[in-house]
Amino acid sequence: MSANDKSPMFPGVGNVPAGRASGQAQVDPQVVDVAGKSTEEILAQIEVFADLPSSHLREIAEIGSEEQFRGGEHIFSEGDAGDKFYLILDGAIRISRTVPGMGEEALAVLRPGTYFGEMSLVDEAPRSADAIVHERCRLFVITRRDLQDLLFVDRDLAYELLWRFVRTLSRRLRATNDKMTFLATTNKF
Repeated sequence: MSANDKSPMFPGVGNVPAGRASGQAQVDPQVVDVAGKSTEEILAQIEVFADLPSSHLREIAEIGSEEQFRGGEHIFSEGDAGDKFYLILDGAIRISRTVPGMGEEALAVLRPGTYFGEMSLVDEAPRSADAIVHERCRLFVITRRDLQDLLFVDRDLAYELLWRFVRTLSRRLRATNDKMTFLATTNKF
């Protein structure tokens, strides 16, 4: 199936781990069990949505849709305009960048219970990496426009989600700083 193939909404999601300096993608150890669970139940297991009231989880679940992809497909490429946030239900996604003279450098391999693309919900900058289907996958997708509409109507949810995204981005920035320090001190930079 292609990115345009959509089926009824399913559950799923989580947080993206930082890459490793070794050049090998880091595999996220957190896997969320999605079998037989409603979208709201799965969202409640994901760090960015954990502890939100069920009414908020229901609102978030209602604005999303499901997309399926085959192995090797690009979900997006570095430099593309970003307008979607993705939660992995099944399969695996490889986040990578192309390094001149070296080729693809995998930053992370993400599994069910992880999310990616949230930076596009916060800013309007181009995508900062490639997202490639590592294993056939099913994703829960939320568009920027749908989320903005929801957050405009529900200010309490907006406040809570934006702070959660800020904490996620801050955590990732710290991990990147740690990686850069490691690379600089080991002369691999």
